[in-house]
Amino acid sequence: MAVRHLLAALIGLLFIFAPFWIDFNHEGAVVTSIVGGTIQAVASFLGFMLKKSGWGSWLNWISLMAGVWFIIFPFAFLTGFADYVVYIVLGITTVMLNYYTMNDEL
Repeated sequence: MAVRHLLAALIGLLFIFAPFWIDFNHEGAVVTSIVGGTIQAVASFLGFMLKKSGWGSWLNWISLMAGVWFIIFPFAFLTGFADYVVYIVLGITTVMLNYYTMNDEL
């Protein structure tokens, strides 16, 4: 469980710094990626610190919904093909990590 939380937090950090590596030319895409990545990183890290799992953990739900947003993100903001792949794969990874954590029994 702890490893899944930390991996989701690291993916959130990647989403925070990705606009600077990818060099987005749309201000809305930059702000959305930074805010969404921050939400995901903080929720996942708090889930790690508080040892939260299961379907009743709102921190897992927040991180899972951030992953869903990052799956939709490249379709909302037109970016290059590599950006599509990176955001969709990392978004799906986030959703799967949180789904697996929510099914985890303590």
